[in-house]
Amino acid sequence: MNKKQILDAIKAVKENSPKRNFKQTVDLLIKLKGIDLKKQDQKVDFFLTLPNTLGKKVKVCGLMDSKLAGKGKEVFDFIVHKDNFSDYKDKKLIKKLTSEYDFFVAQAELMGLVAATFGKVFGPKGKMPNPKAGCVVPLTTLDLKPLYEKLQRSVKVTTKNEISIKVPVGIETMKDDEIVENVEAVYSNLLPKLPHGEINISSVSIKLTMGPFFKLGEGFKVIKENVKVENKK
Repeated sequence: MNKKQILDAIKAVKENSPKRNFKQTVDLLIKLKGIDLKKQDQKVDFFLTLPNTLGKKVKVCGLMDSKLAGKGKEVFDFIVHKDNFSDYKDKKLIKKLTSEYDFFVAQAELMGLVAATFGKVFGPKGKMPNPKAGCVVPLTTLDLKPLYEKLQRSVKVTTKNEISIKVPVGIETMKDDEIVENVEAVYSNLLPKLPHGEINISSVSIKLTMGPFFKLGEGFKVIKENVKVENKK
């Protein structure tokens, strides 16, 4: 895979995908081979800070008590104060919260309570505050703004239960070069996580939210398969 292949595929995707009345996400699909997901050391699961944003605002919610809530309110999009955790006994309210925010940042000392209150919904949705993404913060944190800015460029790269990687790398209105840089970042950071590097790569494709996949290196062959790409952190 080289820069020209990615750039040509992005252009092909933009030119040949149906137009929609919203800004579609550019999704990257990397199919793998020779991977045994039953072996823990062959699973892929890491967070990556991209060189560019995803072209849209990433909403962040803080889960904190009065010791950090003040700092959180200055930076995050919403704060659920510890004193209000009891308001979320109804799973419907937690599901609504989950759908509204991309990342949840928790005060480290509250993680047990966060897990007990929100875990049953956050867990299956991949929304639990994750220390790998920097989303579990200690009381000694002086400034939360750098974390917020980092999360604007953060994605989760994971195999989940499939032998493939599906991750958003931008939106269709972004500059092509910015999308290319994001694709390259995902690909180059993925290789060291695989048992045999590029040997474990079967194919690389790009698509828009509502469009077909275009496989790199094959004359932009449209892949007629229904693969759902979820935008989760």
